[in-house]
Amino acid sequence: MLTITAFAKRFNLSRSTLLYYDRIGLLEPAGTNAAGYRLYGDAELRRMERVETFRSAGLPLEAIREILDGESGGKVEIALERQLAALNDDIARLRAQQKLVVQLLGREVTSDRHVDVAQWVAMLEEAGVDSAGRKRWHAAFERDAPEAHREFLQSLGLSEKEIADIRHRSRKDTQRQR
Repeated sequence: MLTITAFAKRFNLSRSTLLYYDRIGLLEPAGTNAAGYRLYGDAELRRMERVETFRSAGLPLEAIREILDGESGGKVEIALERQLAALNDDIARLRAQQKLVVQLLGREVTSDRHVDVAQWVAMLEEAGVDSAGRKRWHAAFERDAPEAHREFLQSLGLSEKEIADIRHRSRKDTQRQR
């Protein structure tokens, strides 16, 4: 058993953070010793390790508590999908800010790491993929890996409206193919 101070040091947390976690029902001590100090055992160590993992992924404390207490109905994937969508939105917002800063600096927007729409279409056409083939490709991408499809479209520098339109058409195309 570890005292609150030893437990806090082990996880590089403040004592007040652990008290807060107890107050919100995220992590309660196993008990107290004769002097009234909070004690944490193996179960609390394992729970805190899971809390750390989910915090590192950016999940809010309330969602972590619900996951660990089973209140989310075992739907850890839903919470993680929501976090992934939020991260993708943040990345898109940061890319737009980056583009604006580059423009304000009077520089040309270029990137060696990304391909724009025109370059991508040109490469596919050179490989013999016509418009119908690109539609089938988008439909398969949206069906099999929708978040990756969204990220790919964002990497091309498309607006959120353009991305939504392409994804909507791709889902319709998938339904037609069935």
